[in-house]
Amino acid sequence: MGVWIDTDMGFDDILAISIVRQSSLPIDGISLVFGNAPLVIVKDNAARAAQALGWEYPIHSGRAQSVLGLCETAQSILGDSGIPTVGREFASARALPESNAFLALVRWLEGKGDDERRILALGPLTNIAALALARPDLAARIDDLVWMGGGITAGNHTPSAEFNAYADPEALAIVLASRIPFRMVDLDVCRKVLVDPSAVPPIRGEGGANALALADMLEGFINIAIQRHRPAMALYDPIAAIAFTRPDIVRFKAARIEVELGGIHTRGRTVVDSRHGAAYNAQIANEINADMARNLALTALQREAGR
Repeated sequence: MGVWIDTDMGFDDILAISIVRQSSLPIDGISLVFGNAPLVIVKDNAARAAQALGWEYPIHSGRAQSVLGLCETAQSILGDSGIPTVGREFASARALPESNAFLALVRWLEGKGDDERRILALGPLTNIAALALARPDLAARIDDLVWMGGGITAGNHTPSAEFNAYADPEALAIVLASRIPFRMVDLDVCRKVLVDPSAVPPIRGEGGANALALADMLEGFINIAIQRHRPAMALYDPIAAIAFTRPDIVRFKAARIEVELGGIHTRGRTVVDSRHGAAYNAQIANEINADMARNLALTALQREAGR
């Protein structure tokens, strides 16, 4: 089996990668995409995380803009770096070697033989859409694509749209049309797993080289909710990672998923139809053991903080 992670490298992406890292699944490579911040900042975040956490996976630079040439980011919520913190952050790191994500994905898919090929996507789907358009023969070799994005009931970036879908809805439409086996972990299931400020002190107390920085970033992440008068923050990308690695914790059901490409108030909205008789093209996460998921995510973070 081969595993690839496509990410816009925020704090929850880092935790998601840690969850996969601590599972038995081998990570063959990571591709970067704009999203939480512009690509240049995403690349810096990845370099810092790789240095701090000892990642040895090849990391490749992907798309800086959406299919339509736009660069929507989440900096208005996450801050300029795309990683909120109450103080510390990972130390500066040497820039990553330049490596093209599209070519790296092509090599990976060409070289895996009969092995199962699985992708965990944590940001806008622009890199995957580029592959589906340019090399549909290789896209057909992807056995499983799990994506954190979309929302059945409501959005977070707009009232209708979740951020990753809104940032590049055309990419999502391309991927859905490509017939890549597609599983969506949406806002609704992610919002069942919450972390509050009590999660921070155990991370701070682990005593490892990165404990204080990870605790400050976790607190900054939780403060997104606290500042909006909510008692706890949902875990997003880590829930997709848990769905990817632990099918006993997250369950899926068949659905027809489409994305709205127009409309001032509806662009990026995902429409999910799981009624009997719908022309299913995907699966949607619909059940989660929230306690197990929360414990798994925080345990993974504690392990990183204790290194």
